[in-house]
Amino acid sequence: MMASSSFQLNGIPSVALRRRTKVSRNPNMEKLRNGYLFPEIAKRQNEHLEKNPDAKVISLGVGDTTEPIPNSIASAMAEYSLALSTVEGYRGYGAEQGNKAYVDSSIITGQTGYYIDNTVNKYGGIEYMKCSPENLFFPKDLSTVAATDVIFFCSPNNPTGHAASREQLEKLVEHAKRNGSIIVYDSSYATFISDDSPRSIYEIPGSKEVAIEISSFSKSAGFTGVRLGWTVVPEELSYSNGFSVLEDFDRIMCTCFNGASSIAQAGGLSCLSKEGQKAIQQVIDVYKENARVLMDTLSSIGLRTYGGINAPYIWVHFPGEKSWDVFNEILEKTDIIVVPGCGFGPGGEGFIRVSAFNRKERVREACRRLKNLFT
Repeated sequence: MMASSSFQLNGIPSVALRRRTKVSRNPNMEKLRNGYLFPEIAKRQNEHLEKNPDAKVISLGVGDTTEPIPNSIASAMAEYSLALSTVEGYRGYGAEQGNKAYVDSSIITGQTGYYIDNTVNKYGGIEYMKCSPENLFFPKDLSTVAATDVIFFCSPNNPTGHAASREQLEKLVEHAKRNGSIIVYDSSYATFISDDSPRSIYEIPGSKEVAIEISSFSKSAGFTGVRLGWTVVPEELSYSNGFSVLEDFDRIMCTCFNGASSIAQAGGLSCLSKEGQKAIQQVIDVYKENARVLMDTLSSIGLRTYGGINAPYIWVHFPGEKSWDVFNEILEKTDIIVVPGCGFGPGGEGFIRVSAFNRKERVREACRRLKNLFT
């Protein structure tokens, strides 16, 4: 055992004094970028509070839900939890391929990319699609986009709040077919759609041959703490050699993952019930009203806003300004947290993202402060 004098903060020894094992560090950990967006926001918020200890900070930043989980859904999880204490109600591992209510669904896993810290601000191997307001946040000409193995696409989009049109998704599916790509389509905010925008990539003919869809109850049902999502991998989707993608997906999931908590699944089933759907819509309506109030306020003070209709996010443009500069000014002068757009990629510079996930009264107070700042 090392002498206590060799330890530094919290009893952790310095690098030079630590006993070393023979196990090599995973080299992928070294590829992770320092200064990840949301920890950086939290750091700046804490620094602001140190300077201004009496500040009443309102967060319109991280997209975490604030409305409680509907009672019918929480009750379903509570009842299932209590049933686990009985012989009749106890359940251990579920079926290997999931309960019948969750056929062909699971949780998606991911990999890290190699970050290259240079002027173009790209991860190695990633091609950014230029999605500007002028083109309704969709590439003007997909033929100019380099062919890639995988296309990640989120609609309604985080951070822009834009829901892709049917015509846009038809073009995306055709692009994937032409280049032999697989689309990974994130539909986590689909329940916020109130017009005829597609809620699923599978509304587009031929998409099952080129697309995987992922989603969750995190934002629609307030499951950011419960954690329950799903992945749809169509049987029609195959590799270049004709082998089924679904077979590999099932193999990976069954090997690396024992399934979502059965308690969370009980909550998920309740979400899909008629009563659950009605309760979820009531919660979504609260966030959509928050978004409307925020958009009206921001527009009234002359700011250019996007999104906020089919999504809980508002994308605000500050032409010619740096996103972090706007973030700092808003925090220092109003005690409000937003998210700098540059943190979402090169196309986000000059924008901030404003989240409608907050209590009604706090959103209205934030609007009052923003009006005072910009008028």
